[in-house]
Amino acid sequence: MRNRQDVLIRSPEGAALQCAWEDTRPLHLCETFPRTGRHLLRTALRQCPIRFADASGTVAPLAGNVDVSFIIGHRGMERLPHLLLTLRTLAAQQHVRVECIVVEQDVGPVVRDHLPAWVRYLHLPSAGADRMFSRASAFNAGAAVAGGKLLVLHDNDLLVSSGYAAEAARLAAAGYEVVNHKRFIFYLSEQATAACVAGGENPPRVDDMVPERVLENATGGGSLAIAREAFDAIGGMDESFVGWGGEDVEFWQRARTRRVWNFGYLPLVHLWHSAQAGKYPAKQTPGMERLRQLSAIPPEQRIKALRSIGGGA
Repeated sequence: MRNRQDVLIRSPEGAALQCAWEDTRPLHLCETFPRTGRHLLRTALRQCPIRFADASGTVAPLAGNVDVSFIIGHRGMERLPHLLLTLRTLAAQQHVRVECIVVEQDVGPVVRDHLPAWVRYLHLPSAGADRMFSRASAFNAGAAVAGGKLLVLHDNDLLVSSGYAAEAARLAAAGYEVVNHKRFIFYLSEQATAACVAGGENPPRVDDMVPERVLENATGGGSLAIAREAFDAIGGMDESFVGWGGEDVEFWQRARTRRVWNFGYLPLVHLWHSAQAGKYPAKQTPGMERLRQLSAIPPEQRIKALRSIGGGA
């Protein structure tokens, strides 16, 4: 399924697709006929099911050396239910050993005692509750302590299929340093998200829901896997980005200097939440202005500058 203007390029393996379009955008058909989105979601989850580990955290990832480290930045209690559901899908990953590092930026360790025992927790103190969140700082802090050779920079509101980490590890083993293997992101409504959260111990019936939107071509946003060595080699995340927007696109521009897998075939499910403070107008935030400034500089030059200072500034 695609938009009329889309040009889809098949992967070397034949099953995955790359959309030859610069920006993220929704599938128009699913906006016009919402039940089409429901059909697409059901089809995707039949092929790539989302599983939920025990909500109590007693079901943990495989023991032993870590293959894949998920890193999640977080702030506040409002999105704690989203984070906990996301963690249940990470704990249900199959065939690889995973860990998850939650990096909380707040005045104090607000969510630490609410997390399952298997989750690694970092606290980055902020000067006050009104200080803008820095996604870049959270990812850099998590990467510094991660045990896996493969890092997944992941949002706290995205549910993943049970084979997500294993597929990223398989592609990394094939020599790809950056792996963007997500095809569609299904955005649930407020009501559908509330139903997921209210399920408690019972796994949510995500495949029975009608998504509000279906996005394609998210490239560096939402969730991106990158080899630790490549992350360090391109300078990590640029911490000059604060507040909403820009840092994932800028990071993707530098990541594309490595060997990249950019053919999508796995679904992600996005949980609804109220708009982040400082997000609108989206094209005029400080982060997006910073992106415009840096995009005029060749990625190689930006990498050199970031490496010279040991990270973004």
